[in-house]
Amino acid sequence: MKAYEYNKENAELNFKIGYCYLHTLYKMKSLSFLQSAFDLKPEVSFDIHYRLGQAYHYNYMFDTAIEHYSKFKNNVPNEVYLVFAKAVNKKIKECKYGAEFQMDVKNVMVQNIAELNTAFGDYSPLITADEDVLIFTSRREGSSFGEISKQDGQYFEDIYISTKRNGTWQTPRNIGKPLNTKGHDATVGLSADGQKLFIYRDLDIYYSELEGNTWSKPRRMPRTISSKDYAENSACFSTDEKTIYFVRGKTADPKTSNGDIYYSKLVNGKWQKAKKLGGRTLNTPYDEDGVFLHPDGRTLYFSSKGHNSMGGYDIFSSTLDDHGNWSKPVNMGIPVNSPDDDIYFVMAADGRTGYYSSVKPSGRGATDLYKMVFVKLDKPLFIDTEDNLIACLEKPVSEASVGEVVEIKKNYLTIVKGTITDAVTKEKLKSKIEISDNDTGKKLLTLYSNQLTGKYLTALASGKNYGMAVTTDGYLFHSENFNIPKKAEYQEITIDIELYKLKKGSKVVLKNISFDTGKYILKPASNVELNRLTKILEENPQIRIEISGHTDSQGNYNGNVTLSKNRASAVVSYLIRQGISKSRLTSRGASWDEPIDTNKTKAGRANNRRVEFKIL
Repeated sequence: MKAYEYNKENAELNFKIGYCYLHTLYKMKSLSFLQSAFDLKPEVSFDIHYRLGQAYHYNYMFDTAIEHYSKFKNNVPNEVYLVFAKAVNKKIKECKYGAEFQMDVKNVMVQNIAELNTAFGDYSPLITADEDVLIFTSRREGSSFGEISKQDGQYFEDIYISTKRNGTWQTPRNIGKPLNTKGHDATVGLSADGQKLFIYRDLDIYYSELEGNTWSKPRRMPRTISSKDYAENSACFSTDEKTIYFVRGKTADPKTSNGDIYYSKLVNGKWQKAKKLGGRTLNTPYDEDGVFLHPDGRTLYFSSKGHNSMGGYDIFSSTLDDHGNWSKPVNMGIPVNSPDDDIYFVMAADGRTGYYSSVKPSGRGATDLYKMVFVKLDKPLFIDTEDNLIACLEKPVSEASVGEVVEIKKNYLTIVKGTITDAVTKEKLKSKIEISDNDTGKKLLTLYSNQLTGKYLTALASGKNYGMAVTTDGYLFHSENFNIPKKAEYQEITIDIELYKLKKGSKVVLKNISFDTGKYILKPASNVELNRLTKILEENPQIRIEISGHTDSQGNYNGNVTLSKNRASAVVSYLIRQGISKSRLTSRGASWDEPIDTNKTKAGRANNRRVEFKIL
């Protein structure tokens, strides 16, 4: 560029500058120099049409790019063409895909997250399911204790964190030791509740847990996942945290790199030998990277240079059907994807907002973090010229200029979150939270609230009757029931839980005990809850309890006395069958005399219909 100040009319110089730009993050800038080189001297280089094809390709001028790629194919000697054949034919396909996407621009708002980005590389965002915490990788000034990589002259990768306050991301802070070291440390995957983190270090995946406000020392994942022979650089948990999806085989050299998506299952506490995911449906002969499973447990997002990519990495989605098969990947299209790399996509639980890394004209200087939101516009976007498309990318649609923000894909998921405290002292508690399928009795997930904040979060896919049990040593357990219909759309439920010490007078509502209307025969879905109560009585032989049945105010009072007493007796009988001494159990029927909610609403009456136990 210094030479260019003195000699702007030199064809070879223009060509070399354009060629250099093709190998930077600023590939779009190559076009003016390469076009000048060609105008000054059409035979400036044997591959000038190939390089012009690339330059027009990166500038969304797909038809013109195809013309130059085709001229290159037709005008070079056969021995030269054979060297470039695979690459140039793929690029022509990419341009054809790009032209198709250009005619069907998605109703998506893409915004540069200015408060998080710098002039340095910022990428690989990870979010909690409720979109309250964002962790990402940066090579900004001050990272890695000021150490500079000899390979590329940039700061080493460090991990940064930001939290959302009043809808705005706060200034990111370096997450510090032990996650960050003097070498490269990068974000890879985060559990839905933000308590478990995968990081990339030394060509392997490491694992850390949040203990209060401190991350544990990262541990390398077992060799079934972090292998000795390959690099693994992207990973995520399944919803129940019993399966890991990750990328293996990606290298820095495009000629040898062939990252594919693998998975490993946790069986009896050990991660099993990894297998490729989805066969040829998901993996291609080209690189896959940035794998992320949505909290719904069915939607997989990943980036690929294969499939119908319009160039570089494009972001795709695939859905798991009821038979365990992954659907054909769908390209997320323009404006999310571009002819350059678009990668590391994560979607919030609401299915409406996503975050990813990209290089766009609106960026702050290098790879930036972007946010995308599905929107409903007054009229569909139709980009009919390259200039309009670039303008669209330079000035992303603002929230003020769009109509209703909508979900394009209906999301059948419930987020349950809250804080667990001591009912008397209000002390925050680290509690064990078990999620079970009441219909099958199968335990689906075990998680823990944060020991410093008491906060917890879990994602429940629609279509199951869930039981949630919260336990802490020395306290009575607390239970919740979520019977979520299959067609229940996305919702967030906040339940703050107070636990009572294990002492005389404490009582608990058994929320996962169920009977048919007007009946007192226990339904099988009650077994998980009753077995939990059995365990408490077995572990605390000094405890004697009272089981009480309660009804709403509908119907006949005396009939409700009988019904409530029979239901309490049914629970006592179950406990006796499990080996609990009859002398430790009493029962009574309270009819509607002891309501805990109003009887004027359907929800209130449902709360009043209950069985509870009290320590005598």
